[in-house]
Order: sequence, then C-alpha cells, then structure tokens
Amino acid sequence: MALKVLIVDDSQIMRDVMTKFLGNFDLEIAGTARDGEEAIRLFREIEPDLVTLDITMPKIDGLAALKEMKKMRASAQVIIVSAINDKSVVLKALDAGAALFINKPVSEAAVRAAIEKVLAQAAR
Repeated sequence: MALKVLIVDDSQIMRDVMTKFLGNFDLEIAGTARDGEEAIRLFREIEPDLVTLDITMPKIDGLAALKEMKKMRASAQVIIVSAINDKSVVLKALDAGAALFINKPVSEAAVRAAIEKVLAQAAR
C-alpha cells in the first residue's frame, strides 16, 4: 500500500512541481493545500504519512502548522520545503519535528534524496 502524501504550498506552481517529482515514487498524493489552515484540516481528514510543507503561507504559517500536525500525530513525517534560508528558521523547524528541510528552488534530485531518506527512516 502506497504512503499517503499531503503537499502544502501557497504557490500552485510549487504544488504542481512537487506532485510531479513525487509521482516517481510509490506514493499516493492524497491532497494539496494552499495555506496552513487548510493543511491542518486536511491533515486531520486524510491522515497522511508524509507532508511537504512550505513555511511562508497565508492564514497559518508552516511552522505553526507543523507544530499542530505533530501534536495530532507525533509520528508524522514532515519535509519543510521553503525559500527561507535562515539557519535559525531551519533549526526551529527541525526542533518542532520536521524530518528534513529542502531549500527552494527545489530540484528533482533534492526531492528524490529527501524522500528516499525519509522512507528509509520510516522503514526502521
């Protein structure tokens, strides 16, 4: 059974890019969200195994959404995908429970490496 993925980004282009890149894995794109509020609602509804999450979004930012998701299910695997390249923000995301942090603009190779690493960790 394929792992369920939730893709969260306020940019439709980024949601499309991530959908395309993740299509190369045995994953089910179970949903996409354009802001943190929608992400939390969908996280509760579809119970994804993996989330790709932007930080800078309207309504609720990615760090707040991450914290909510981890409260709901600590085992959730969340990969932050963000243009913010501030070390303190990266550390905050990792401290809040993010599995990995990928910088935008993303490459297919970076997404592939991140997914493979998360899947390997989850298999342990």
